[in-house]
Amino acid sequence: MRDGDVVLKSSSPRQGETGLTEQWGRVRARLQAEVGEVEYRTWLKQVALAGVDGDEVTLVLPTRFLRDWVKKEYGELVASLWQAENPAIRSVDIRSQPGRGTAPNLAEPVPVEAAPAAVAPVVPRADVAAPLDQRFTFDTFVVGKPNEFAYACARRVAESPATAGFNPLFLYGGVGLGKTHLMHAIAWELSTQHKGGGQVSVAYMSAEKFMYRFINALRSQSTLEFKNELRGVDVLMIDDLQFLIGKDNTQEEFFHTFNALVDAGKQIVVSADKSPSDLSGLDDRLRTRLGCGMVADLHATTFELRISILETKAERAGVDVPGKVLEFLARKITSNVRELEGALNRLVAHANLFNRQITLEAAHEVLHDVLKAHDRKVSIQEIQKKVADHYNIRIAEMSSARRARNIARPRQVAMYLAKQLTSKSLPDIGRHFGDRDHTTVMHAVSRVTELIGQDAAFGEDVELLRRMLEN
Repeated sequence: MRDGDVVLKSSSPRQGETGLTEQWGRVRARLQAEVGEVEYRTWLKQVALAGVDGDEVTLVLPTRFLRDWVKKEYGELVASLWQAENPAIRSVDIRSQPGRGTAPNLAEPVPVEAAPAAVAPVVPRADVAAPLDQRFTFDTFVVGKPNEFAYACARRVAESPATAGFNPLFLYGGVGLGKTHLMHAIAWELSTQHKGGGQVSVAYMSAEKFMYRFINALRSQSTLEFKNELRGVDVLMIDDLQFLIGKDNTQEEFFHTFNALVDAGKQIVVSADKSPSDLSGLDDRLRTRLGCGMVADLHATTFELRISILETKAERAGVDVPGKVLEFLARKITSNVRELEGALNRLVAHANLFNRQITLEAAHEVLHDVLKAHDRKVSIQEIQKKVADHYNIRIAEMSSARRARNIARPRQVAMYLAKQLTSKSLPDIGRHFGDRDHTTVMHAVSRVTELIGQDAAFGEDVELLRRMLEN
């Protein structure tokens, strides 16, 4: 028996069942109004009322992952709405009960979770698909604010493929931020979590390979075989869809494959470097279909997430890397997780080969070419000018005492970017913004980091500014 998946205590048979159900109906309605239709349908629609025991209401969800996500993101809100509806309710217990997608009979105790059905292995379509990387699983994916929503969506698809609202799943973000990792992780999770006794066929490939397979099928007059191969899979994953821009015939074929699979209740997972609406050059019909499911972005990594990634990788490799070295790498290599991990691998390999300690001096020596490529030449003045132009304010406002939101927010963004893109200390940054205290800079960095995780449009704005400055 797993923690959180236990037998629920049943309430007195039928006592107050109607009243409790009516209360739950009102709580659900208020919950939907609070979070909005899309968010409610995505995460909360499957929450079901299991019963009440004294002053505690028990709610259930069909998977452990959904239980954990709803607890973390909505637990306090659900509890407060229940207490507002019925002051006698003191707590709300959220549990998982696989197979319970609707409210159970309140007079019946919910049974213990049955033993898992035989695992249905992922059956890779070797004839059309690329191999999966065994390193890329959910367990090895380091989650932080910039990527937690995309991670949650990927887990949701892995546990319940072809669920309404999640088909297709469209992941987008810059190079090396984890899109491919999550796509592989979905496939591996299906091999260990999918239940039902049947086999799951997964085809993962790059958009480039999709195009070449299609061209070869045209040349060999085997297009029907190609269509049948792809349309016979349960899950189709296409990586780097932006490669299809300008390839009209291949886009047309993918569009028809997409429609055939979705109409048949099969799952589509796609990744690209931009959101569907920003992929100019794609057919309008295809862009519309790609945006009709769940679109999740992976933001640029924060310093904290980069540290966490490095710590995790060092721990799994069984290597003791000084904290100062990890911080140095996290500050110097900011745009690409692959390069960050590659730099650590190179440093560790050099230390092992030459039996040397891993030190800051060794990092400078071994990674000199990598560090040179990432050496930032951006000045705080350049950052202020670029941000002021972007938000259409005067550069003098960066140092002014004005606190109006249309001035304060760009100023905070400029402070955040100064911290990310320069080696200046907090007091130094503060002096460039009207002799502000270092605590003001700290607050700005913290606030912008928080907003990036909460507001996708704002996060894209900041990422765009970062890229323009770095280039």
